[in-house]
Order: sequence, then C-alpha cells, then structure tokens
Amino acid sequence: MALWLIRGGSHGEFEEKFFEEKKIYLTWDNLKDRDFRGAKDYNAIKEIVRGLLPDGPERRIGNFSGQAWAFVLSMKAGDLVVTPRKQKSVVAVGAITSSYKYDADAPHLFQHFHEVKWLNTAVPRTVFGQDLLYSFGAFITICNISRNNAEPRVMAIVKSGWKPEAIPSATIPSKGTTEEVPPQEIRDLEQLARDQIAKLIDQKFKGHRMSALVEAILKAQGYTTYNSPVGHDKGVDILAAAGQLGFGNPRICVQVKSGDDAADHSTLNQLIGTMQTVGANQGLLVSWGGFKSSAEKERARHFFKVRLWDQDILIDQLLEVHDKLDEDLKAELPLKCIWTVAAQEEE
Repeated sequence: MALWLIRGGSHGEFEEKFFEEKKIYLTWDNLKDRDFRGAKDYNAIKEIVRGLLPDGPERRIGNFSGQAWAFVLSMKAGDLVVTPRKQKSVVAVGAITSSYKYDADAPHLFQHFHEVKWLNTAVPRTVFGQDLLYSFGAFITICNISRNNAEPRVMAIVKSGWKPEAIPSATIPSKGTTEEVPPQEIRDLEQLARDQIAKLIDQKFKGHRMSALVEAILKAQGYTTYNSPVGHDKGVDILAAAGQLGFGNPRICVQVKSGDDAADHSTLNQLIGTMQTVGANQGLLVSWGGFKSSAEKERARHFFKVRLWDQDILIDQLLEVHDKLDEDLKAELPLKCIWTVAAQEEE
C-alpha cells in the first residue's frame, strides 16, 4: 500500500468535483484524447509525453512523465490518497478503489481518473505531524509520500477516528542532516509557516482562551468588548461594538468554537437567535474546526448580518493586527514577518 498526494487544481478549482464524483483526475490541459492505457512502463509514457511537448525542455518532459507514470501505472486500488485543500486548512483523505481509467467521451480535463472512496474530506491540518505537513506542502501536482513512515501513520490516523498524532510536531530535517530532502517537498513555505502558527494556537488557546484571542483581535481592530465569564456565556462569548464606550455601531455578538469539530447550521441559528436577545445587529461565528456544508450554504443568505471565521480567516485577522496586540499576548505568539521569493508551482 502507498500514500499519494494529488491536488485538485492549482487553485483548488477541481476539489469539489473530486469529492462529488468520488474520483481523482489528471487535470492537465494538453492531455486531450491521449489514452495511456496501452503504456506498460515509464519509457512508454515518456514517449507519449514527448509527443505532446515536442519543443519542451527535457526537465519539463521528465517532470510531466514522472507524474503521469505515477498516476497511470503506480497508483493502485487500496492505496491512500491525500488532497490538501486550497481554500481551507484541512486535508481530504481517501482510498483509491480502481486502477487507471480513461473516458474518451468526458471533457478533456476529466478523461483520466481513478475512482476513490473519500474517508474524510475535512481533516484538520493540526491532526498531522509537522513532517507530514511538510510533505503535503509539495507544489507538485502528484507525488508519492513515503518518508517518515507516512502511509502507516496516516492509516493510523484514519483508524483512530481522526485523532491528532501523538508525536513531536517539529521533525523536519534540519541543515546538516544526512537525509536527502526531495526538491518538491521544500516549496510552500507560507503554508508551512501557517501550519506552525495553527499548531501554536491550538496548543495555547484551547477552550475559553480561544475567546480571549478573538477578543484581543477585535480590540486591536478598534472595538470595545465584553468577554463572558467561563461557563456563564449563555450562547454569548463576546460582545463588541464601535466607540470608546462600546455604544456605537456595529454591535456584534460573537460565538467562538475552539474544538476540532466543524460547526453546522444549528450553531449558526443559535447565534442569530442570541443576536436578537442581546440587541446585536451583526454576528460573528468563529469555528476553529471549520464549518459543515449546512453552515457554508447559509453564508450568502446571512451575508449582511453574520460573518463566519474558520481557522484560515482567524489566522489572517491575527496577522493583520499582530503588532497592535498587547505585549503579553505577543509573547505567547512570537511571530516574525519575513520576505522570501515566491516559488512557482510545477505541473
């Protein structure tokens, strides 16, 4: 059994199709009407690719061929597959249930596929050890993940019911070690940094402390706040309003969910009901574990009165105001801003 990484488009644009149709696709533009079923080995696939890219540089042909070979000949039924989500801080995990298939009648981006049983399409990234996240950060579209016993560890997470790994989080090979780091595994530094920030928040701001973090962000944004005592919130974690005394608009009722479970529409409805009780004209629902589809579908309907913050948005808001936080909180979240050259994605 092997563990494979595959991406649902450079911007995650094909992810929902992957999940809805229970398939993974080789979504490359120049593969239209190219059937790989007759290819028996890497050299045969490379010849097909060379025909697609007659003027392409050898490096690109080799890169393209290696990924096509992995998808067509190496992926097997029973293998695990992970798809890091682009728009959410979660990872989809599935089991491949078919060999490579080709459908000449399908739209050209979806002619090449494997069938998949998705086991969980929203596993929080904090569930995985940092070294696994490091491998998931490859900018390559398709690759095998084998370092650090990746496959049995992901399978153990599946069998545990998606409990976080009980291993040290910082196991990325450091400079001077003898272990070779494949080039595709050292690309997405921004995501790796966000993963480390998320793990730090997860460790230090569980439970009511997550409310304290959200309150600090709102204060840094200029709001006057009230934070309910532990155990007595009655559906209200934070009240916030504009103005020095908090008598201005907007008047915001905030509910914070710090656990790993995704919030559903009933949680959203509870917040809306509480807003009426306390006289708030806007609401903010913060859910560290993200939102179920039932809540996501309500975003547009409640756009003018409710905002939903998942883990990614919370970190975005934190980074925007980090310099304005009080010194004690900044000491707990010691972050440093750096500039680096943006890596280019490879097919």
